[in-house]
Amino acid sequence: MSTPVTATLSLDGMSCASCVGRVEHALAALPGIRQVAVNLATETARVEVDGAVQLAEVDAALHRLGKPARHQSVTLTIEGMSCASCVGRVEQALTAVPGVLSAQVNLANETALLELLQGVVTPTEAAAASTRAGYRARPTTATGAQDRTERTARKLREAQDLRRQLFLAAALTLPVFLLEMGGHMVPALHHWIAATLGTQTSWLLQAVLTTAVLLGPGRLFFARGLPGLFKGAPDMNSLVAVGAGAAWAYSLVATVLPAALPGDLRAVYFEAAAMIVTLILMGRWLEARARGRTGAAIEALIGLKSRRARRLGPDGQPEDVESDALAPGDRILIRPGERIPTDGEITEGSSHVDESMLSGEPLPVEKSAGGTVTGGTVNGAGSLTVAVTRTGADTTLAQIIRMVEEAQGAKLPIQSLVDRVTLRFVPVVMGLAVLTVAVWLAVGPEPALTHALVAGVSVLIIACPCAMGLAVPTSIMVGTGRAAELGVLFRKGDALQSLTEVDVIAFDKTGTLTEGKPKLVALQPTTGFDRDEVLTVVASVESRSEHPIARALVAAAQAEGLSLLTCHGFQSLTARGVLASVEGREIRVGSARLMAEAGIGLEALAADALSRASRGESVLYVAIDGHLAALLAVADPVKPTSAAALSALRAMGRDVAMITGDAPATAEAIARDLGITHVVAGVAPDGKVAALEDLRTRGRRLAFVGDGINDAPALARADVGIAIGTGTDVAIEAGDVVLMSGDLGGVVTALEVSRRTLRNIHQNLGWAFVYNAALIPLAAGALYPAFGILLSPVFAAAAMALSSVSVLANALRLRRMTAAAPERAAGPREPQAGVRNAGGHRTT
Repeated sequence: MSTPVTATLSLDGMSCASCVGRVEHALAALPGIRQVAVNLATETARVEVDGAVQLAEVDAALHRLGKPARHQSVTLTIEGMSCASCVGRVEQALTAVPGVLSAQVNLANETALLELLQGVVTPTEAAAASTRAGYRARPTTATGAQDRTERTARKLREAQDLRRQLFLAAALTLPVFLLEMGGHMVPALHHWIAATLGTQTSWLLQAVLTTAVLLGPGRLFFARGLPGLFKGAPDMNSLVAVGAGAAWAYSLVATVLPAALPGDLRAVYFEAAAMIVTLILMGRWLEARARGRTGAAIEALIGLKSRRARRLGPDGQPEDVESDALAPGDRILIRPGERIPTDGEITEGSSHVDESMLSGEPLPVEKSAGGTVTGGTVNGAGSLTVAVTRTGADTTLAQIIRMVEEAQGAKLPIQSLVDRVTLRFVPVVMGLAVLTVAVWLAVGPEPALTHALVAGVSVLIIACPCAMGLAVPTSIMVGTGRAAELGVLFRKGDALQSLTEVDVIAFDKTGTLTEGKPKLVALQPTTGFDRDEVLTVVASVESRSEHPIARALVAAAQAEGLSLLTCHGFQSLTARGVLASVEGREIRVGSARLMAEAGIGLEALAADALSRASRGESVLYVAIDGHLAALLAVADPVKPTSAAALSALRAMGRDVAMITGDAPATAEAIARDLGITHVVAGVAPDGKVAALEDLRTRGRRLAFVGDGINDAPALARADVGIAIGTGTDVAIEAGDVVLMSGDLGGVVTALEVSRRTLRNIHQNLGWAFVYNAALIPLAAGALYPAFGILLSPVFAAAAMALSSVSVLANALRLRRMTAAAPERAAGPREPQAGVRNAGGHRTT
């Protein structure tokens, strides 16, 4: 019978006494609930259940009721994990704690991401469960910066310690190898040893040196492996301990008690025991070095933070301070060539800033007063005065680091299969080793015991769950880290796998495919009016308006160096335009209706107006003193990179679509220019979701790319939401992937990173599974009946060490990704039928 568990849950949404009754009634109806008491004042529910498992059912029931229990996400740093089977045991220990809803353990970065029921279990209590299981754990700090530093330092110490242990083991093993194997390779050496030392003395010397290897550098395998074996939870260390220990024990009996063995069985395998430890230590050392490089992207991002800043005092004099001492509102001085210490808004000065750490774009960005700067970017030749807006964990750089770490710690769906296999892998291998020994003793040729020992030890040593455990997390770490350096952030690690399965990529229009800012694209004056004169008076009038089109007209005049004039009597006429007086002349800027109200004919510009409207441009007219002066065309221009990005996506086999709230005529014009055949236009935010659902009914998987608040529902509903990092915070929070620049080439890069990372994972898993499937039978002696070949434990140890290192080396190849390569992707698919827009029009 399970042990009763009593827990106090903190609830959200408790507003009245009726809430108490509903919660108590719903929970009391669950099986396994012994007692329920809900307190409205403290917004808690105290429950007594039959076991820890029922707490998850209680949590689910509260969520369905709309009174969810508060959760807490916690990251633990785990020490002592050496192979994939360790991951399974840590997860089992953590999820067995009442109040731990889920635990995702990552072998590559040695962390565990927990979802806890707040108030039921503390992070320290959860960490204690892992420590009791033999894997020391502790919660990370609030910022995580200290933990990252300590984890990096610990990995460095581990690698250095393994290096020292390896050199010591090698120094002790070399004489053993020469004494035993040297005689086989060089007969003269064998005769010399027999003539000078004698066989028995040689064996005694080997015994002493091998014992030193096992008790010294090899002690960690026994200290970690034997307790797990005795608890019925063996790991990779257990395999090494049993294999090396068996070879040493057999050899020691043959040396010290030779009478206990028949004459034909008196052989020693000290060199096998010593070499097993030495080769596996070498593999562990190379693995530690490689695993240290998998976190290089995080270390590079952390290194972008400037430690010092020049804060301006009340008197305007700069003083050097720690960047952590800055607060919002402080003013800081950024000198030429300096790294910007934190996020802020420029109040004085102009410069070009290298923002390649954000966007991956090498060209510096022009900055001036009113613009914003991001901590970690590098100032150019100008001097800037910046008002601090965000510091510490709120800065863009800190958020990027946090998102990359969360993605690196994620567990892909493919990992669940690996976890199930590796959890049972070591016990199965030990069973196979026992079976191998039994078969050799039963039917093997003489000396059967010797052959059985060699084969059994080889099976134990050659099996490598480490390679399987590292196959997925190391690829994720390197892939997402490199993606961040290229300006693509995977907020959710599982998006790596989901993105490879996407068939259709739907785009918002405004701010995603287009610049999102209207621009003057044409000014056509009528006979008798000068272009600069018209633009000057138009901008002078529109400078009094806050409308986006008005700002576009003013920006056009300023870009051409025109000076604005004084405006009088400004009137904004809703849905028609504006009216004002400039230097005594009446100026009208607006729609055809505004012109008609003044009796101004538009015939001279009608044909051009119709042509521009059909291209999705907004057409305005200008009248000066009652005479038609010009036609203005304003449009939201397509981003320069959009066409190339969409072409690349089609070459990668993806269909593209546009889902926008803009007018159908404008959407269709943009779609024609970009070659988009699927258009849904004129829809509200919920209409975008409906359009996605319509595509999904055809069995297709969808990604949606957007940047605005109105895109958030579609980003959340799509199989993969890709948010433009230059857009709103709401959109970014709803996205699974964030593009740090507005360049849609980032979508292509995200797909390519996803494809290459998944391919890398499949390569790793294929190698790990094929390796074990092929070499375990070989180690057991499958080739002996036909070829007389029996694998030495020494070669088994070398092969095992090579397996993990090969997986890590393959994952590290992802660091060389530089850009998307759509030309190597699958060919284009046939486009699907057009999608109807909100106005009922069908585009094909």
